[in-house]
Amino acid sequence: MNGRKKVFTVLEREILDKDRVLWFHCASLGEYEQGVPVMEVLKKKYPSHKLLVTFFSPSGYEAKKNSTLADVIVYLPIDTRANVRRFLDLAHPELAVFVKYEFWPNYLLGLHAQNIPVLFISAAFREGQVFFKWYGGFMKKVLQVVQHFFVQDAVSKRLLEKHGFTNVTLSGDTRFDRVSHQIEMNNQVDFISEFINNRLCIVIGSSWPEDEEVFVEYINQSKSNLCFIIAPHEIKENATTSLCKKLKKETVLFSNKENVVLKNQDVFIMNTIGYLSRVYSYADIAYVGGAMGTGGLHNILEPATFGIPIVIGKNYEKFREAIQLQKLAGLFSVSNQDEFNRIMGKLIDNEKFREKTGMIAGHFIDSNTGATNRIIEYLENKIKN
Repeated sequence: MNGRKKVFTVLEREILDKDRVLWFHCASLGEYEQGVPVMEVLKKKYPSHKLLVTFFSPSGYEAKKNSTLADVIVYLPIDTRANVRRFLDLAHPELAVFVKYEFWPNYLLGLHAQNIPVLFISAAFREGQVFFKWYGGFMKKVLQVVQHFFVQDAVSKRLLEKHGFTNVTLSGDTRFDRVSHQIEMNNQVDFISEFINNRLCIVIGSSWPEDEEVFVEYINQSKSNLCFIIAPHEIKENATTSLCKKLKKETVLFSNKENVVLKNQDVFIMNTIGYLSRVYSYADIAYVGGAMGTGGLHNILEPATFGIPIVIGKNYEKFREAIQLQKLAGLFSVSNQDEFNRIMGKLIDNEKFREKTGMIAGHFIDSNTGATNRIIEYLENKIKN
């Protein structure tokens, strides 16, 4: 609420009447990451336009409020008719792109009234949504103002078409394009190379206490030819201290790595942020946290792009990419410590199995890229230089 108080002041200051504006709305950080590949291309193709990004959630806004990708980053004012009129008057976008979700009726109707094209990208629909219920007539009518839907999967496309929408393209998920670029970047981290020192490396990314219950005992009983990098979701001192106490192996924290012979350590705890994407490039196997509890599975696409096997917890039914990759046998779900020990043992001891599983994960990313190009081809006909 406090963040929204200054939105109109920022817009008045940062967007001039003569400015040409492209507007992207993202509910939170995950949607922003999906929008980034498209925003990056548009920024290069249309440098004279200003890029406006709005967030609904503080977790998105606070993380990206200082990003240099967009020219203006603000919260989206609450969806009232008065707010919509004032927002559109100040922002006067040529185009509005909503990423994945966020169906605000007054904004959509307001954009339609001003003949401003509206697109949804990386959209996902399911039968239980209000648009497709007998009582959802108004919201279904709101969807009809959208010029085009770029959807993630065939289920979404069939559902929209079933309800009379023909302006639908199965483009895929732009997150695949986002993570696929990571493999082309410089992922070298010198202190990680020093730590691994030719050992088999297991990276545990975005772990929660529920995940620790599964992997800590395995680490404590592991062979000497293995090393582990743990990037906990919570990096506050009390959380990392608690984790260190559970571990019986030689363990070093990122914050204490100076003057330590890293190759003599068995476990490296990344009590910092910003490294995980690059650290995955060193992994032979990845365990991605979040699905052992109810917090939600973290990003499996980041390790998959490096062609490594992935292990996750048991609660992943809402994450379609995990379901798809498991069906392809590039990902394994475990429910308890015994299952974790069993799959880790097989992946470590059987090199051919490990390589084949990793190859499936890498191919999964490669075969799902291209959403950004499909969206850009459409947008080029909507935006004038």
